[in-house]
Amino acid sequence: MSKPRKSEKIRLIGVPMDLGQSRRGVDMGPSAVRYAQLQARLEGLGYHLEDCGNVTVPPVEEIEGRKKSSKSGSGRVYHLDAVAHVCESIFRTVTAGYAEGDFTIVLGGDHSISIGSIASMAQHGPIGVIWVDAHADYNTPQTSPSGNIHGMSVAVLLGDGPDALVNVGYPGPKLQPAQVAMIGIRTLDYKERLRLTNSGIAVLTMTDIDEAGMAACARQALSHLAGFDAIHVSLDMDCLDPDIAPGVGTPVRGGFTYREAHLLMEILASAHKVRSMDIVEINPILDTGNQTAELAVELTASLLGKRII
Repeated sequence: MSKPRKSEKIRLIGVPMDLGQSRRGVDMGPSAVRYAQLQARLEGLGYHLEDCGNVTVPPVEEIEGRKKSSKSGSGRVYHLDAVAHVCESIFRTVTAGYAEGDFTIVLGGDHSISIGSIASMAQHGPIGVIWVDAHADYNTPQTSPSGNIHGMSVAVLLGDGPDALVNVGYPGPKLQPAQVAMIGIRTLDYKERLRLTNSGIAVLTMTDIDEAGMAACARQALSHLAGFDAIHVSLDMDCLDPDIAPGVGTPVRGGFTYREAHLLMEILASAHKVRSMDIVEINPILDTGNQTAELAVELTASLLGKRII
């Protein structure tokens, strides 16, 4: 184990939201990760963790009967107003307690929460974002087969999406394509693939990992973001193979092995640039013995300095 950075405080914010997708259950993700002893694990590394509680999220039942989907151009977006409102709350909560040198963890919830968390971190200056996910989340209302916002998060952060989401926190895009590196991509919608190919985003697929190895791909992502002093890691637990992480909102076969995932976190930690992270898409209903949340805790510890030696 490496020497912990004892002066650093970690702020933990939960967002129990499943409005950005159609499968229920990821709203219980923050509770599952807390139950898996995240605080004790990180305090064991020498950090001081402040649990700021949860952002308030309206349950689906409360918005049933209201207008659940909105038109955006020729596409539809489910729960647009509610998700935008929650992302604004995330932005305000993360911003209110921000202090340089602290580390922020935002627990989801579905991956639409990153619209608020990354908007908050990006306002302090240009950041790099490492998007660890089986999916690119680069759809728009016009390309999305489902209309679910958790599949649009990256596009929104780049300024392509409904105004209510693009303007969360402050008007306009929060990122440029050169600020984003994706790792673990292995399933794309047809129109999303066409958009991503010419986007300027660095995309490292599972094929790249198979051919070059995780270490080379992790270092390639860091090299792509070398010009940024701060990095945000958005960790969707469906990056892992469902055999070891079954409790996720949208499982896809052929993901990271246990050691590949830890190696990625260890290499990112060695850059000493990661200042914040999301942990998203944990669905305890689909899990076995909370093993996906426990794995999320282990990976977070690796990202924050836990080592074999």
